[in-house]
Amino acid sequence: MSSDTKTAKDVALTLCLHCHKLNPVSWSVCSRCGGSIHLRKPKSVQVTLAWLITAIVFYIPANIFPVMTTYAFGRETASSIIGGIFELWEQKSFVIAAIIFVASIIIPILKILLLLWLCLSLKLNLTETLKLRTSLYRLTLWIGRWSMIDVFVVAILVALLQLGGLLSIQPTIGSLAFACVVIATMLAAESFDPRLIWDSLER
Repeated sequence: MSSDTKTAKDVALTLCLHCHKLNPVSWSVCSRCGGSIHLRKPKSVQVTLAWLITAIVFYIPANIFPVMTTYAFGRETASSIIGGIFELWEQKSFVIAAIIFVASIIIPILKILLLLWLCLSLKLNLTETLKLRTSLYRLTLWIGRWSMIDVFVVAILVALLQLGGLLSIQPTIGSLAFACVVIATMLAAESFDPRLIWDSLER
């Protein structure tokens, strides 16, 4: 960026992240949509890290404890995410197993690692990868849409397979823990202010 390039911050304006209208930095509410505005999100990195730690804490029980319990013909079977993936693979349901593996294992880990890297890069004041880090932030927002696939699968199964006393499926603590992981990573992504990445040019 050239030295004579000015930003909204340089001319005492701030962008509303809801409707994208520029407002004076002294205002706390957008004049167009009424949304809350800040020059930068308060304590963005700290809040993001707090939500990421929360996600990591819940990620462990989400993968250890069963996500659902099946009652069929008087027999009770508990299934964890990992156990369900292996079982689907053994039953030749490769596509479903792969989808659940990506949605339940790969996506949460990837999102957590990407956000951790973005926070760390701000602390290290890295200025060589600004566009890359902005693209990584967009990626975290995009992949977050696919995080709830297996929770939706459990919900659908619960709704469709309640057949009296013969067969029923109940969600268990693993589903709740995984939902907390998804919510925490979503809040972490929303708490991170990508404008901080480009502020490093001014240091």
